[in-house]
Amino acid sequence: MTDALVVLGVLAAVAAGLWAWRRWHPVSFWYGFGFPSRAVLVYLTWKNVASGCKLTRSRRHWRLTLDAVPVVGAAARDAAMVEQKRRVRRVDVEHTPRLGLLRPTRLGWRVRLRLQDGQVPEDFAKAAEGIAHAWRVHSVRVVEVKPGRLTLWATMRDPLTEIDVSTETGELLKVRPGKLENGSDWVIDFRTVPHWLNAGATQSGKSNLANAVITGLASQRVALVGFDLKGGVEFTPYTPRLSALATNRKESVDLLDDLVGEIEHRMAVCREHGARNIWKLPESVRPIPIVTLVDEVAELFLMADKREKDEVSKTAVSLLRVAQLGRAFGVHLMVCGQRIGADLGPGVSALRAQLSGRVCHRVNDPGTANMTLGDMDPAALSAAQGIAAETPGVCVITGQDGSWHRARSVYVSEETAEQAALDHAHLAPDWSALLGWVPVAADDPMPDAA
Repeated sequence: MTDALVVLGVLAAVAAGLWAWRRWHPVSFWYGFGFPSRAVLVYLTWKNVASGCKLTRSRRHWRLTLDAVPVVGAAARDAAMVEQKRRVRRVDVEHTPRLGLLRPTRLGWRVRLRLQDGQVPEDFAKAAEGIAHAWRVHSVRVVEVKPGRLTLWATMRDPLTEIDVSTETGELLKVRPGKLENGSDWVIDFRTVPHWLNAGATQSGKSNLANAVITGLASQRVALVGFDLKGGVEFTPYTPRLSALATNRKESVDLLDDLVGEIEHRMAVCREHGARNIWKLPESVRPIPIVTLVDEVAELFLMADKREKDEVSKTAVSLLRVAQLGRAFGVHLMVCGQRIGADLGPGVSALRAQLSGRVCHRVNDPGTANMTLGDMDPAALSAAQGIAAETPGVCVITGQDGSWHRARSVYVSEETAEQAALDHAHLAPDWSALLGWVPVAADDPMPDAA
């Protein structure tokens, strides 16, 4: 009886110690106890999990077996007799994809595996949900490393429930709008991926992402330009930091003409100095980067009657030229919209092809999701169509690393973005002075906005 009480006391003390360890030092608990116990579970159950998810393959092998063979002859006339003989026979053997070494991450683990003959990454992508349930984790992502090799990323919990990061990175043309599902920072780098498409329905987080981008860029030496064809209700509060703002079709045509003219001027400067892009120019003559934000891009392509046809056509051509030529000359785009479909005209499809960065929030129609992600990755398209309405800010992105991720933008209120625009209004270059292009030294302040 005494021994039993001692054992119970020891077990209770161990349980209390584990609870306290997990409560006060969750990181060390995960690496010291949580992950090792999970790794043992994964290795012990992988064969059954793979078989249940139909990820095994049968192969025929030659094997030496002992078969019972009847004995014939005089000795076996009165009684049935058998003897064991060795035979080489072909048998079917079930092969399981071999797991590599589990490596812990902050939110789970990753493990590489080798595909069996006849398997493709899509087989594992379809089974990812079943593997996640078997391993008792939040999600399992399948990432192709190279032909015949995959990496499974297991995430214990959803890291996108609460996001609290600073949008500023301290680096030119880089902003940190939120977090990725693997726990890493979501960074938009306009120098690496110059143009972005941001699609989303009302209350999906599309406008909040634009607020995060404006807030992150406000303190940088860049010119911000806005197109807001909803009468300016979205971008007018940020006017102190904007160098130019178009609020109707006529103003948009004129502003796009200015942008195309500025790109052509920067071309001439680069040609004069023998530079392929503005980043190869001497710092003393390097022009200021321009980031252009377009809200509700569909309004640029819609026509009320035939009289607007020429205006829409000119707008589409100018916007496409900015997208095609802007990267090398420091003119970048973030195009936002609720509805982005091929029915808006061929200009939208041509523009979409130039926007290599994609962000898809919850959308109202599958056509917009397909327009945003359909040419990138079918799995990304499926993930975007599964975004719930009660998770604003959650999106699927594709960017500089060539793969897609679930992400969530940090909440940036309109008041916060407006205050950032006011605080850094002195950094907004005057638009007319910018078009005249007076070089600004790196250590001099930008001209104040008019």
